[in-house]
Amino acid sequence: MDISTTELASQSTWYKSSYSGGGGNSCVEIARLSKGVEIRDSKDAAGPALRVQASAWAAFVGFVIR
Repeated sequence: MDISTTELASQSTWYKSSYSGGGGNSCVEIARLSKGVEIRDSKDAAGPALRVQASAWAAFVGFVIR
């Protein structure tokens, strides 16, 4: 599945991790795309985002919640 499309997450589609601290020092945000997710550091919203396929994200989340 190709996720290297020009689809970009808009500013309104980013979700902050519920485990991010209230101080804003270690925040991770994700944005759902049609074929995957983007992950970024919320302290650098204009910076790069890591884009992964939906299956890779599901595997990661499944591993983390064990």
